[in-house]
Amino acid sequence: MLTSLQRLTLDEYLAIGRAVFLVFSFVLAAVTFAAWRRAATRQLELSGAHDAEMLKRLDGLDARLVATRNAINQITETLERVSRKDTTGTRALAGYPIAIRLARAGAGVDELISTCGLSRNEAELVCRIHGAAATAA
Repeated sequence: MLTSLQRLTLDEYLAIGRAVFLVFSFVLAAVTFAAWRRAATRQLELSGAHDAEMLKRLDGLDARLVATRNAINQITETLERVSRKDTTGTRALAGYPIAIRLARAGAGVDELISTCGLSRNEAELVCRIHGAAATAA
């Protein structure tokens, strides 16, 4: 065998060297491509897990937002009810002494309604009890 290697020319040595280099390059490219492929697969799995986590968090935030919106609506409705009750009761209570004074001074039902915020029935009652005609009798 040694004698057959000694008979090779320089061109034959170069051809053998090129063949060995090509085989080595292909093996190196295959190993590199396989490593790149594994890294890409790992990155894809991590990205999928991250996306799932973000969707889970967004669902949680959405649920909290809906709960907060409902709580705000309930509080708003409660405040409106309380405000309506306070406005009606306070206006009527504050308006009675003024309505009595106006009725004694001779004010009519419509004037008591517009000035004191009384209902028609309340204004008529105040006029009957405290009106100028009632005090004269």
